[in-house]
Amino acid sequence: MPQSLAALLVHLVFSTKNRTPWISPEIETELHPYMMTILNHLDCPSIAMNGTEDHVHLLFRLGRTISMAQVVEEVKVASSKWIKTKGSQFQQFHWQSGYGAFSIGESGVEALKKYIKNQKEHHRSKSFQEEYREFLIKYRVPFDESYVWD
Repeated sequence: MPQSLAALLVHLVFSTKNRTPWISPEIETELHPYMMTILNHLDCPSIAMNGTEDHVHLLFRLGRTISMAQVVEEVKVASSKWIKTKGSQFQQFHWQSGYGAFSIGESGVEALKKYIKNQKEHHRSKSFQEEYREFLIKYRVPFDESYVWD
């Protein structure tokens, strides 16, 4: 086969360091489109993004020539530098060092888009830690609680 093709959908989740509530509504309105633009420039077309004051969810198609680790690094580094330009109050901003990346099938896209869209409502009753633990269990990712949080 002369052509390389891929159809890999990824649900990426990560938080601010120590889940500090850095992402105010004012920052969020610029941050989300900025992060989606980064993905698009990496040839990882963005599909949906949302989050709360302490974490983000991104749904995108992983490009065929880039690794997940490279995508995460590019998105985190560029967005962190960008946030720090938004004022002295953001100089200590950092993303957590880890992330969760979960594969989904095409049939799950619409439900996941709805889930991502409703993040603020969802987190009125569930913490980021509870949500993240549920993803790890759902996707059967073995984890040690003492290494998951920073």
